[in-house]
Amino acid sequence: MAAPVPLQRFLAAPGEHLKRGPIAVILVEDQTEVAATLAHHLKLGFCKILALSPEPLAPVAPLDDPKGRVLNLIHDTRARDALPRAVNAVIAAAPADSWLYYGYNAEFLFYPFSETRSVGEMLGFHAEERRRAMLTYVVDLYAPDLARDPDAVSMEQAMFDRTGYYALGRPDRQGGFRERQLDFYGGLRWRFEEHLPPDRRRIDRIALFRTEKTLQLLPDHRLSVEEYNTYACPWHNNLTAAVASFRVAKALARNPGSREHIRDFTWRNSVRFRWESQQLMELGLMEPGQWF
Repeated sequence: MAAPVPLQRFLAAPGEHLKRGPIAVILVEDQTEVAATLAHHLKLGFCKILALSPEPLAPVAPLDDPKGRVLNLIHDTRARDALPRAVNAVIAAAPADSWLYYGYNAEFLFYPFSETRSVGEMLGFHAEERRRAMLTYVVDLYAPDLARDPDAVSMEQAMFDRTGYYALGRPDRQGGFRERQLDFYGGLRWRFEEHLPPDRRRIDRIALFRTEKTLQLLPDHRLSVEEYNTYACPWHNNLTAAVASFRVAKALARNPGSREHIRDFTWRNSVRFRWESQQLMELGLMEPGQWF
C-alpha cells in the first residue's frame, strides 16, 4: 500500500480511485484481524477499499492485491461519529450512483452465493430490481472460550447465535409505523442488552447503498432518504446481506462495565460459524430474494 494521507486530503483530489465501484470503507479501530478483513473484502471483488485508521497501518501479511485496490487513509476512527463523518465525506466525493459499503475491522460481509459471485454481480442484479440500498443484519461472532481468547475473537473457532432474532415495527412521528421498515434485534446485543445503551441494540444496518449528493448516513446506521431504509420493494422480497462481526464481543470483553460480569458468551443456541453464505441463508439471516 502507498504511504497513507489524511482522508480529507485524499477526497479533495481522489483522481481515478473513486471512478468505479463498488467501494468499501473499512474503519480500523484496533489491530484485530485487519489483514483478514481486508483480504475478505478483496476476495468479494470490491474495486477499491478505503482502510481508514488513526495511524498508518502496521505491516501485515502480504495481501493478494496486485492492482493496489486497498488504500490506507488517516482518519480518527475512535472519535465520536467517526463512521458517519467518514462515509458522508466519501458520499460527497464519489460519483453519483456509486455503490458503497461500510464496516469495521473484524467485520465480514456475506451475501447470497458470495463464495462464487462477486459483489459487483450481486449489486448489478439488485439495481435491476430498482433498489438503491440493501438491508444487512449484523450477526455477532464470538470466541467459545474467553480464557483462551480474552478479546473474544477467534477466526478458527467462531460461534454465533442460531436463534433469538426478532423484529419490531419502526415507529413514525404520527404514532404509526414506517412502511417496509423494521427494527431488528438479536445476538449478543439482545442477550447482554443491560450492558448496551438502547440506541446500540439494533442489528440492522443499511451497509450497502448507492450514493447521491444529498444523501447522508445517520449515526444509527440509517440513511436520510427513507426509501433507502426499507427491507424490500412494495412488490416482492429483495436480496438481503449479513455482516459477521466480532465488534460487540470485543467491546463486551474489554469494557470494564461488562467484562467482570461475563464469563462466557456461549449458550444452548450457539453454533459454529462455517464462514459460508449458505449457513446464514438456512437460518434466515439473509435471503436471496429473486436471485438464484
